[in-house]
Amino acid sequence: MIKSVCVYCGSSNAADPDFIQAAAEFGRALAAEKIRLVYGGGGIGLMGAGAKACHAAGGKVLGVMPEFLRTREVLYDDVETVVVHNMHQRKILLFDESDAFVVMPGGVGTLEEIVELLSWRRLDLHRKPVVFFNPKGYWEPFFALMRHTVEQKLTPAWVPETWQVVDRVEAILPALRTPAPVPI
Repeated sequence: MIKSVCVYCGSSNAADPDFIQAAAEFGRALAAEKIRLVYGGGGIGLMGAGAKACHAAGGKVLGVMPEFLRTREVLYDDVETVVVHNMHQRKILLFDESDAFVVMPGGVGTLEEIVELLSWRRLDLHRKPVVFFNPKGYWEPFFALMRHTVEQKLTPAWVPETWQVVDRVEAILPALRTPAPVPI
């Protein structure tokens, strides 16, 4: 049963407005399903849109923000927020507090978080569901890179099978509830 979903996403207000709107829509969907949103704690960009929409719809939200980012990512403190010392603590807490993960459009910070999460999966440190939200083909270059690492025999062929990809917000929760098969 999924009670908490971590959402990795961008914290830029300059992002495609469709991406920001999708993050808000997903925040409302989590609230409607009584699933807690766990995220990086920011009040701007996709991060802020998702958290604010979830909170406004009566949902529970947990933000995790490193002290040094409080002003850069504009801490959204209308919800429960844990301020940690560094990025490593942030990522561990996001992982520990979540039953599943959704990857929305984001930049280098989102990439860093998801690559570590996928690496942990490859090492069999977790089997939590992972869903990429891929509007307008946003994540296709990342998927191509992953296929390249498989073709070069540097990543096991089963690793890309451990996540699912959807291009509509309403498909995210059903995908999380029917996780990708676990390789033997």
